[in-house]
Amino acid sequence: MTAHNGKVALVTGAGSGIGRACALALAREGYRMVLAGRRADALEATAAGAPGALVVPCDVTDPAAVRALFEKTRAGFGRLDLLFNNAGMSAPGVPLEDLTFEQWRKVVDVNLTGVFLCTQEAFKLMKDQNPRGGRIINNGSISATAPRPNSAPYTATKHAITGLTKSCALDGRKYGIACGQIDIGNAATEMTAKMAEGVIQANGMTAVEPRMDVECVAKAVVYMASLPLDANVLFMTVMATNMPLVGRG
Repeated sequence: MTAHNGKVALVTGAGSGIGRACALALAREGYRMVLAGRRADALEATAAGAPGALVVPCDVTDPAAVRALFEKTRAGFGRLDLLFNNAGMSAPGVPLEDLTFEQWRKVVDVNLTGVFLCTQEAFKLMKDQNPRGGRIINNGSISATAPRPNSAPYTATKHAITGLTKSCALDGRKYGIACGQIDIGNAATEMTAKMAEGVIQANGMTAVEPRMDVECVAKAVVYMASLPLDANVLFMTVMATNMPLVGRG
């Protein structure tokens, strides 16, 4: 068992995929973990690999639930050194004009408003703790740079995360809070399983896309987290080398 390093990390969307992989990697580095997500059973499964983790089922779109999450973090561990804003969702891949308002709003609520709410509470906690400060890492996705077909809500929110990351990096300076963004392309998780079968491309064709081991993402997040607070990775892209991102669509 890895000895605790004295630092506390909170990961949203920690019950599966990238969130679980990053939470377990941080736990191996000695972080005391707070695991947040919608499904208690999935969080408990992650906690099995992170002894002593605090499991907090939470809907990040609910301001009261987010406040309770951070209060439980403060009560349980006394501080917060790292927030990984990872929770996210996408809408059905239908033409933009066929999306419902509810589908649009749900993605905005989770991917953008949820990140804002968690960031706001992290700021409150980090600026008042001793030692002061901390780090926030946002999961931007390569959709923060380039869209896929029929992905308007997801792409719009991920572009917005880039603006939020920059604002938080600026506004956090006076509190010793560093903020950065990791843009991930085709990590091998349940969410990207369909890529092995073929997904629609910009030219309308369907093609299989390469994926990378999700542990590559976990290593990148651990690196970003390992820096002293006077250094920051503002943006990092980690992606499957041969995925069709770089080049003409």
